[in-house]
Amino acid sequence: MVVVISLLTLGLTGFTFARPSSYAVWAADSAIARGQGNGLDSSGKAIVSYEHGELQWGLRQLFEKTGNRTYFNYMQTGVDNIVFSNGTVHGSYTVTDFVLDPLRTGPTFLYLFDQTGQAKYKTAADIFRGQLNSHPRTAQGQFWHKLKYPNQGWLDGIYMGEIFYADYTKHFQPTNTTAWADIAQQFALMFQNTVQNATAPNNTGLLYHGYDFSHQQVWASPDRGHSPEVWDRALGWYSMALVDILEIFPQDNPGYQNILTILQTLIPRIRDAADPTSGVWWLVITQPGRAKNYFESSGSAMFVYAMLKALRLGYVKDNADGSILKAARKAYSYMTENWVIQNSDGTMNWLNTVIVGSLDTTGDFNYYVSQAIDVNDLKGLAAFLLASLEIERI
Repeated sequence: MVVVISLLTLGLTGFTFARPSSYAVWAADSAIARGQGNGLDSSGKAIVSYEHGELQWGLRQLFEKTGNRTYFNYMQTGVDNIVFSNGTVHGSYTVTDFVLDPLRTGPTFLYLFDQTGQAKYKTAADIFRGQLNSHPRTAQGQFWHKLKYPNQGWLDGIYMGEIFYADYTKHFQPTNTTAWADIAQQFALMFQNTVQNATAPNNTGLLYHGYDFSHQQVWASPDRGHSPEVWDRALGWYSMALVDILEIFPQDNPGYQNILTILQTLIPRIRDAADPTSGVWWLVITQPGRAKNYFESSGSAMFVYAMLKALRLGYVKDNADGSILKAARKAYSYMTENWVIQNSDGTMNWLNTVIVGSLDTTGDFNYYVSQAIDVNDLKGLAAFLLASLEIERI
C-alpha cells in the first residue's frame, strides 16, 4: 500500500491499486489519488480550506495508526502549499475578513510544529490565533460566523474555530483560564440560542443551523433569532466539535463538564432522529419524509463519528440495549452499501453529499433541498474517513 500511494502521490494517477480492507484507508487513499485536500483548489491555486483541515484531522490519525508516512507527507505538503517559509499564511486568507472557516486548518499547523519543530508552523498558528483577538462578537460574546454576517452564530463555526482555539491554548497558554472560559462559552451560547424547545414545530430537541442575535435576518425567529430548520451537516459539525474538544479541554476546568453535558444531551436525540428504516438522517431533520427531502451523507457520517467516539472515550454511556452503538452500526452499514462505489482503478467514490448550506438567503426547507449534490465532496468523504476510523476501533 505504501508503494502504491507513493506512486499516486508522484502523479502516476493511472496506476491501479487493490481495494484496501479498511474503509478508512480506502477513503484516504482515494482522496490522495485524486489530489483532494492538498492546499490547492481545482485550478492549482493555493487555498486555505476547512475541508482540507477536516481531511487532515483524519490523515493524522491514520498516520499514527498505520505508521504510513504517506499520510503525514500529504498533510505537510498541503500545509506547505498555504504557508510561506516565514510562516505567513496565503491562499486568499486575510485576517481582516474575519471568517472562522480557515481556522480549521490551524490544528494541522500545530501538529506539524509538534512533529517537525519548524518555526513557520507556529508562526502560522500565531497568525490564526491573533485573528480571534479582534474577531467580532455578539453582545453575548459569540464569535460572528463571518464579518459579512453581522451578529450571526452558526453551528458550523464552532467546528471551524473552537478546536483550533482550544488546541492552541493547550499548546501555548494552558493556564489561560480566560481563554478556556471563552471556548466553553462559545459552545454554550450556540446551544442556548439554537436548541429546539418543547413547543417548536417538528420538535427534535436538536439545534437549528444558526441564529441572528440582532433579529435582522428574514429567517430569524421572534424569540432567539434562530433559523427555521435543523440542517443535518450544521448539527454534524457541532457534534464532531463536541467530541473533539473534550480530548483537548482540561478536565478540571468547569467548562469541561458544561460541554460534556451538551454532548450527553444531544447524542440520544441524534440517535432518535435517524430514519427508522434506513438508519441514516434526512438533509432537513425537522422535515422527515417531506417531498424533495433526502438522506444526506456528510451529516450522517458526522453523526456516526460523534456517536462512536463519544462511546469509545466514555463521554456517553449507552443504554443496556446498546441502542446508540446499534444506531451507529446501522447507519454505517447503510453508508457503505449505498454511498460507497468502487471504481475500476481501485479508488472509491462517495455519493450524496450536499455541496453547500448557508443562512445568507431564506434558510428555509426549500433553500436546503434546492442545493446541488456532489460526488466525492470532501466534506462528506472526510467525515466518512473519520467515521470509519471509529468503527474500525470497535
